[in-house]
Amino acid sequence: MSNLLKPGDWVTQQEAGTLKHLLPPLPYPHAALEPHVDARTMMLHHDKHHAAYVTALNLALEKFPELQERTASWLLLNLAKVPEKIRAAVHHNAGGHVNHNLFWRAMSPKGDGAPTGLLADAIKRDFGSFAQFKARFDDEGTKLFGSGWVWLARTQQEGGKLEVYTTSGHDCPLMQGHLPILVNDVWEHAYYLKHENRRADYLSGWWQVANWEEAAGRFEHSDHSSEESWESEGGSLLKATA
Repeated sequence: MSNLLKPGDWVTQQEAGTLKHLLPPLPYPHAALEPHVDARTMMLHHDKHHAAYVTALNLALEKFPELQERTASWLLLNLAKVPEKIRAAVHHNAGGHVNHNLFWRAMSPKGDGAPTGLLADAIKRDFGSFAQFKARFDDEGTKLFGSGWVWLARTQQEGGKLEVYTTSGHDCPLMQGHLPILVNDVWEHAYYLKHENRRADYLSGWWQVANWEEAAGRFEHSDHSSEESWESEGGSLLKATA
């Protein structure tokens, strides 16, 4: 099973006495997801777009050292504690940072095509079949207006039921109290060089690189009978953290 994403693994690093948000390296080379995601798109997406969110987040926090010690996911979950003058910038850029970190790990050059084990059972339980889940995920991603994300996430209600969600901009299901299991980016910069305006083609081909090992690990880690497992995403989902 792959190592699960933890905020401390990729969000901050001690530099010259202050904590800085950093751009994490991709878990694979730019060309590793060819032909489904082309190398130039991956280079621009990670090295330029994601890097810009990290730079802008650090800039927004520059005059607020008390917030520099917080993870990007904590900032998203506690926006009311962020000064109003930088709140919009933190919302957008922390969200971009968190979502892209989840997205890179949602893909793998060794995508195995389908989930197994407990996650496979839960998908069948909540969607009827894996094929029905994929159709729902693709449909929601295709019809999302504008830029955003499509997610498989586990709720804290209804016994931890799985649902497909879409979020606009850089919002994340964490902000609504749901734990992300799998995510695809439907901002145009994720697919436009290869697929142009054909978002549906991008979504249908993306399953070839979906990282079901990572998704299964996240699902098994997400047992919300333990609040600690939810807090590992950067803050309590049951209440704002202190």
